[in-house]
Amino acid sequence: MSNSATEMLVSACIRFLQAHPPFDRMEAEALCFLAEHVTLAHYPKGARILSSEMGVARALYILQHGRVRVRSSGGASNADSAPSTLGPGQAFAIGALMAQHPASSVYVAREEVFCYELPVDDFFTLTQKSTVFNLFCSQHIAGLLKHSQQQLQLQFAQRAAEQRTMNSPLAAIVKREPVSVAPETSIRQVVALMADRHLGSMVIVDAGEQPLGIFTLSDVLKRIVLPGTSLEQPISSVMSDLPQTLPLAANAHDAALTMAMHGIRHVLAVDEGGRLRGVVSERDLFKLQGAGLRQIRHAIDAASSLEVLQHAREDVRQLSLTMLAEGVGGQEITQFISTLNDTVTRRIIELNLDRHDLYGIDWTWLSFGSEGRDEQTFTTDQDNGIVYICTDIMDREQTQLRFLDFARDVNADLDTCGFPLCKGNIMASNPSLCLTLEEWEEKFAQWVRTPEPQALLNATIFFDFRPLYGRFNLAHRMRISLFRQTNGNPLFLRMLAQNALSVSPPLGRIRDFVTGADREHPGTIDLKKYGVRLFTDAARVFALARQVEATNTVARIKRAGALMNISPEDVAASLEGFNFIQLLRLRHQHFEQEHGRAGDNLIRPDELNEIERRILKEAFRQARKLQARLKLDYQI
Repeated sequence: MSNSATEMLVSACIRFLQAHPPFDRMEAEALCFLAEHVTLAHYPKGARILSSEMGVARALYILQHGRVRVRSSGGASNADSAPSTLGPGQAFAIGALMAQHPASSVYVAREEVFCYELPVDDFFTLTQKSTVFNLFCSQHIAGLLKHSQQQLQLQFAQRAAEQRTMNSPLAAIVKREPVSVAPETSIRQVVALMADRHLGSMVIVDAGEQPLGIFTLSDVLKRIVLPGTSLEQPISSVMSDLPQTLPLAANAHDAALTMAMHGIRHVLAVDEGGRLRGVVSERDLFKLQGAGLRQIRHAIDAASSLEVLQHAREDVRQLSLTMLAEGVGGQEITQFISTLNDTVTRRIIELNLDRHDLYGIDWTWLSFGSEGRDEQTFTTDQDNGIVYICTDIMDREQTQLRFLDFARDVNADLDTCGFPLCKGNIMASNPSLCLTLEEWEEKFAQWVRTPEPQALLNATIFFDFRPLYGRFNLAHRMRISLFRQTNGNPLFLRMLAQNALSVSPPLGRIRDFVTGADREHPGTIDLKKYGVRLFTDAARVFALARQVEATNTVARIKRAGALMNISPEDVAASLEGFNFIQLLRLRHQHFEQEHGRAGDNLIRPDELNEIERRILKEAFRQARKLQARLKLDYQI
């Protein structure tokens, strides 16, 4: 073809592209590059242009003439996968190209179609040449993320509506197996059982599980303590006879009316045979109507017992579910959970200070790990420590013993309120984590000087510290000391970066995802180890290298990103990927706990819908980009 003919075709392509976004805003040089590198392909009506069976996408398609029908490759018939139609000027296969994977949808010509096709290598060159096109591709991924978040929102909104309506049947309100005793059981045994299980009431049943009576905490004072009743008496002697019962099919309105009519706080749910199946309390009905942030915070601040704090923790969970239903992002929800968990911890510390004399000592309660990063989810254990000042006139050993006694009580109370004891003993009651300021500084210095595997592991936990209670200036002094040490030791930062690169995103060359790393849970991906960790580890190195005081991963990436001249678009894409993974973790943990399981971070990619799979792949790709920056910075 002559040069003049080629120039005519290129000019015609440019004129066409300039009539459609984003090409109408594209830089002149980049637009010429695009027009010079595309080829015009023809597809007859009914032809399959692109699908997952064709393998990894090899080109960007820009529709020049005709219409293309798009449908999910899974062939599902639900509304989420309803077919759509593309017209002239629209581009497709962007997500597949960026993730270097097969297309997740099927593209079929509805009529005779002509497409401009840009080969994959030229596609990536164009993203580098054109800021406009690069932003367009990033916004495309962001659009998919928004759509996926809308799906999650609808899903949780439906579940929240089911759980938070007074029309809910008692069968949906009763969450745990009822605890009951026989009428001849001694009062001593019943009270001990109630204390051990943290129960506000006990149901007394006959041999056929038919309710005979009920005994509540309020009965202890008026029926046992004041009359001086022997604890060896049978529980039947102090129980309330003929407790109010309702069938499992009755709803919350029925239970509320029964309580109001009889002036009681508990209704027993029974099956068709009259057997006990659960206890519905006045508090259960209150939770259905919703507890707001202000009420929860007030309840925590005013709490005078662990029982109140236990209930507050449940309210935090319920309100978090509501936030999911309202479309609040993963970052905001994890910070919300962390903030209220901080409030519970502070109140427990205050309650214990009444029983421990620490007057006159400067000290701070520290949080580490996910709590230190403000990134707690529904499933979390304890990671804490203490830093204090020991003056010359104080006995170092005796002072530490006082703090250890105090910390043991706080750790035990946190465990009672739903924060399990740390299996790795990363708790303030551990003598090696209850130290003076000078001892903490020396510990940090030793890890930085000798970056062995254990020291690097310690850094990933303890360098994400945050003060929760006491003299916050001590934590600030620890941070300044840490920066001084890391700033003078580039080898440590390089080793820490290398440690961050020891885990790769679970993306396969042939399959979408790499699963099966956990032999006990084949077909799963640990979103904490192979997802969240990739972002938090990279952000930690960025923050330490640039002396960013923030511990939260999002804040670290934002602040360090600006100092590293990472573009706002790339920063936003990284944060969207991180927050999406956090959102998936929250959803999964909630569903697991709803079914009586502890709640973990193991998701099955095969159970995600097409949009979620696509966004998860993009999230892992963003993690890989952060790791690429680490490799570049430290020449690894």
